[in-house]
Amino acid sequence: MQSDDGNTRHHLTMTKTITSPTDLVCEIKQKFVRVKEVRPDGLVCFEFAIAWPELFVDLMLPQSAFDDFCVRQQVTFLVD
Repeated sequence: MQSDDGNTRHHLTMTKTITSPTDLVCEIKQKFVRVKEVRPDGLVCFEFAIAWPELFVDLMLPQSAFDDFCVRQQVTFLVD
Protein backbone atom coordinates (compact mmCIF):
# COMPACT_ATOMS: atom_id res chain seq x y z
CA MET A 1 0.00 0.00 0.00
CA GLN A 2 1.29 3.47 -0.87
CA SER A 3 0.62 6.54 1.27
CA ASP A 4 -0.02 9.98 -0.18
CA ASP A 5 3.65 10.89 0.21
CA GLY A 6 4.80 7.84 -1.76
CA ASN A 7 6.14 5.89 1.23
CA THR A 8 5.16 2.28 1.58
CA ARG A 9 3.01 1.45 4.58
CA HIS A 10 2.99 -1.95 6.16
CA HIS A 11 -0.02 -3.47 7.88
CA LEU A 12 0.30 -5.68 10.91
CA THR A 13 -2.09 -8.57 11.16
CA MET A 14 -3.22 -9.74 14.57
CA THR A 15 -2.78 -13.44 15.05
CA LYS A 16 -4.91 -13.61 18.20
CA THR A 17 -8.43 -12.33 18.62
CA ILE A 18 -8.93 -10.43 21.85
CA THR A 19 -12.25 -11.51 23.30
CA SER A 20 -12.21 -9.85 26.71
CA PRO A 21 -10.24 -7.22 28.67
CA THR A 22 -8.57 -9.99 30.67
CA ASP A 23 -6.81 -11.10 27.46
CA LEU A 24 -4.80 -7.85 27.67
CA VAL A 25 -3.54 -8.35 31.22
CA CYS A 26 0.20 -8.58 31.64
CA GLU A 27 2.47 -8.42 34.65
CA ILE A 28 4.15 -5.03 34.26
CA LYS A 29 6.05 -5.52 37.51
CA GLN A 30 8.24 -8.09 35.76
CA LYS A 31 11.24 -6.34 34.24
CA PHE A 32 14.12 -7.98 32.44
CA VAL A 33 17.67 -7.04 31.48
CA ARG A 34 20.05 -8.84 29.16
CA VAL A 35 23.56 -7.38 29.06
CA LYS A 36 24.91 -7.46 25.52
CA GLU A 37 28.26 -5.69 25.93
CA VAL A 38 30.35 -3.61 28.30
CA ARG A 39 32.23 -1.23 26.05
CA PRO A 40 35.83 -0.06 26.62
CA ASP A 41 34.47 3.44 27.31
CA GLY A 42 32.47 2.06 30.27
CA LEU A 43 29.02 2.07 28.70
CA VAL A 44 26.85 -0.98 29.34
CA CYS A 45 24.79 -1.97 26.29
CA PHE A 46 21.71 -3.93 27.31
CA GLU A 47 18.18 -4.97 26.41
CA PHE A 48 15.37 -3.89 28.73
CA ALA A 49 11.93 -5.49 28.69
CA ILE A 50 8.74 -5.13 30.70
CA ALA A 51 6.44 -8.15 31.08
CA TRP A 52 7.61 -9.92 27.90
CA PRO A 53 11.36 -10.59 27.62
CA GLU A 54 11.08 -11.04 23.85
CA LEU A 55 9.82 -7.45 23.41
CA PHE A 56 12.66 -5.12 24.40
CA VAL A 57 14.46 -1.86 23.78
CA ASP A 58 18.22 -1.46 23.44
CA LEU A 59 19.76 0.96 25.94
CA MET A 60 23.23 2.15 26.96
CA LEU A 61 24.20 3.59 30.34
CA PRO A 62 27.43 4.20 32.23
CA GLN A 63 28.13 1.33 34.66
CA SER A 64 27.08 3.22 37.81
CA ALA A 65 23.82 4.40 36.20
CA PHE A 66 23.17 0.88 34.92
CA ASP A 67 23.65 -0.57 38.41
CA ASP A 68 21.26 2.01 39.86
CA PHE A 69 18.73 1.42 37.07
CA CYS A 70 18.70 -2.32 37.72
CA VAL A 71 18.19 -1.87 41.46
CA ARG A 72 15.41 0.69 41.04
CA GLN A 73 13.63 -1.37 38.39
CA GLN A 74 14.11 -4.64 40.34
CA VAL A 75 15.09 -6.44 37.17
CA THR A 76 15.55 -10.11 36.50
CA PHE A 77 18.76 -10.73 34.58
CA LEU A 78 18.50 -12.90 31.48
CA VAL A 79 21.39 -14.86 30.00
CA ASP A 80 21.73 -16.25 26.48
